[in-house]
Amino acid sequence: MADQQTLETWQQRIDVSPFQRWLGLRVTDVDEGRMCIALPWKEELVSNPNPPTVHGGILASVIDLLGLYSVLTTGSVSIATVDLRVDYHRPAGTGDMTAEATIIKLGSKVSTAETKVFDGNGKLLASGRGVYLMAG
Repeated sequence: MADQQTLETWQQRIDVSPFQRWLGLRVTDVDEGRMCIALPWKEELVSNPNPPTVHGGILASVIDLLGLYSVLTTGSVSIATVDLRVDYHRPAGTGDMTAEATIIKLGSKVSTAETKVFDGNGKLLASGRGVYLMAG
């Protein structure tokens, strides 16, 4: 478990992006090659109002950016997403969500990370795998 200073440092890095600030992402845990966040519910995430469900693009964005940040926790630098695969397992209804990303492969040219997004009850909503182009 990361100490408070480490969490604050990574939160500042997340908050650099206006989109990520708008999402309200909160870093809850971080280790080398792993990051967890909380995504608070807000009505603006809804794409289908009846019943209210979160837009799949929001989930895909969280999967992409959290996978990238798990790579960055190693001190490596990634410059772009090369590929992204997302699987939607169930509709994301109202309520806060969490996500966890872990590195599958850290490479010199490309790195791969897997991310899972859960609802407030721990049910898997979406999962995905991102491939990231490394600098250097």
